[in-house]
Amino acid sequence: MAAPTTLPSALADATRDESSLRRFLHGLPGVDQVGVEQRAAGLGTRSIKKASKLHAIDLAISMVDLTTLEGADTPGKVRSLAAKARRPDPDRPEVPKVAAVCVYPDMVKTAADELKGTGINVASVATAFPSGRSTMDIKIADTRFAIEQGATEVDMVIDRGAFLSGRYGQVFEEIVKIKEACGDTHLKVILETGELVTYDNVRRASWLALLAGGDFIKTSTGKVQPAATLPVTHVMLQAVRDWQSQTGELRGVKPAGGIRSTKDAIKYLVAVHEVAGPEWLDPHLFRFGASTLLNDLLMQRRTQLDGHYSGPDYVTVD
Repeated sequence: MAAPTTLPSALADATRDESSLRRFLHGLPGVDQVGVEQRAAGLGTRSIKKASKLHAIDLAISMVDLTTLEGADTPGKVRSLAAKARRPDPDRPEVPKVAAVCVYPDMVKTAADELKGTGINVASVATAFPSGRSTMDIKIADTRFAIEQGATEVDMVIDRGAFLSGRYGQVFEEIVKIKEACGDTHLKVILETGELVTYDNVRRASWLALLAGGDFIKTSTGKVQPAATLPVTHVMLQAVRDWQSQTGELRGVKPAGGIRSTKDAIKYLVAVHEVAGPEWLDPHLFRFGASTLLNDLLMQRRTQLDGHYSGPDYVTVD
């Protein structure tokens, strides 16, 4: 085992071997379950006035990874999604573009062709998504194929069975190898927090992914419930904040799965500002993994500007 980047000595020592990694992860401060849930609930009650709300909606739109990860996906559906990503509200050209379109590896080329020159990223799930249960050779091949097809971001899944069995070194080395396969391509590490059971495990998995070189830590595949929750996202935001304070590096967070309303999206933005800091209010450092959230953001944006509820007939509904 070796640290993927130059780290402060305390963190570099944590990656020397399996026992050092275990000692570091189990030495992290425990998460106060009641405290984190109360804080998440409290921040969720913050009210935002009209001008600020419009700004928050536009910011949230710019942070969306517009996603389709279904067995029935077709090139036509991906092309339609790419068109929506480029121009979320065809009647309002001032509406920001989304951050990325996220698809399976075999749909990456279609998305890349449609989004060429737009500045919108093409994200691809990889590494035997959503289970993460396959050989390392297959996971690397999956990753390389996605990048060859035009992916600019890769969303990998960790082996939760290995993590929950305490085989931290195995999980670490897999992330390191996928990061090496990615090269300059951004790597998001999916923790599948709904299967990690405890907030302490979420904190350990977050630090493990950061130590191994993940550019983003992501809550969920969207295939397991519960998916993203505010308390879990708080724990992950604390991890990237503490990582930045120790290393000077900014790493990102992506909650995914179950975030469907503008109200919920704004709660997450408040959490980002209050827990991590205003630097993270940027699509380079915070994303929403979503398929239906964009529709509500667009409808609520029209409501803010027009003074009445527009309804779903005024936006494209996927």
